[in-house]
Amino acid sequence: MEMVNVLIVDDSPVARQLIEYILSRDPDIRVIGTAKDGEEAIRAVRDKKPDLVTMDINMPKMNGFDATRTIMETNPVPIIIITGSENLHDVATSFQALNAGAVTLMSRPPGVEHPEFAKEAKVLVDAVKTYADIKLVRRVPGLRTGSASTTYLKAESVIEPLGDGAQIVAIGASTGGPIVIQKLLSGLKKKFPLPLVIVQHMTPGFSKGFAEWLQGTTEIPIHIAADGEYLLPGHAYIAADGYQMGVAAGNRIALANAPPENGLRPSVSFLFRSVLQLYGSRSIALLLTGMGRDGAEELKSLKDHGALTIVQDEQSSVVHGMPGEAIKLGAAMYVLSPEKIVDSLNEIANDRRE
Repeated sequence: MEMVNVLIVDDSPVARQLIEYILSRDPDIRVIGTAKDGEEAIRAVRDKKPDLVTMDINMPKMNGFDATRTIMETNPVPIIIITGSENLHDVATSFQALNAGAVTLMSRPPGVEHPEFAKEAKVLVDAVKTYADIKLVRRVPGLRTGSASTTYLKAESVIEPLGDGAQIVAIGASTGGPIVIQKLLSGLKKKFPLPLVIVQHMTPGFSKGFAEWLQGTTEIPIHIAADGEYLLPGHAYIAADGYQMGVAAGNRIALANAPPENGLRPSVSFLFRSVLQLYGSRSIALLLTGMGRDGAEELKSLKDHGALTIVQDEQSSVVHGMPGEAIKLGAAMYVLSPEKIVDSLNEIANDRRE
């Protein structure tokens, strides 16, 4: 692969040195500069033109939120937010940076003496190589993005395949997913009549912060899924770290220590297959922005068995890997923007009330 040029932004000299040490050991990565606050980061991105930026959040002069937003409006580049805090509230707050345009959120690797150093360092290196290839566009201040929509059928007919038969909404997402999931949940009408089960690929240890962030931005009750928990209408259940999440008889959550699928645990494929087995045609499945193909084949199976299947359109996706694979397989009944997905789900809710 081509050399990945990285800018490191962190107000801590120790943190900058650690990240630079980790990245510089890889022959395909070159650290072309560092910055200790957001103002320096903006200038460095303009002058050095890195392929990727690692960004701290809490910094003097200008924090990581404002720096990320400005960079994405002027010189867009993939930005990985790296947080050293293990405080649940701090982690939840850091998810706000994704709204500013960052591609993902990760924890800072521990020091070189830590037994998990090698493993965590590899995670960071792999992330830098992966996200450096994402193609981004400049964000226009105040412009509402993701409004474009392409459908295979008329959007207003989305409710017709299921009507009153729908009993669950299953959602799978990866890169760029947190922001889209937040948009979906915050856009649903009060007393939405179906439970929502969600697999979002993310760094282990961040699911609770993700749930707390969602709860602060939506009226939908948010839960970290627990084994045996009842699925309640209008509640959203986030897959727990390190478990495969499925559904079980009696409208319950089922967690399993099953092997990773597509290298992932939790996996969208596992969830979709479980939903198919229990609900079949009485399910709605959404496959959102993300790398890879997790969930694509299982979405096709759901469609073939009469479920309503929707994938996110390319225009609004950070990465169109998972939705794109589903489209190639013929798994999508509808290809919609997040706004159109919300409209469609709310139409189903209206239909259930009539």
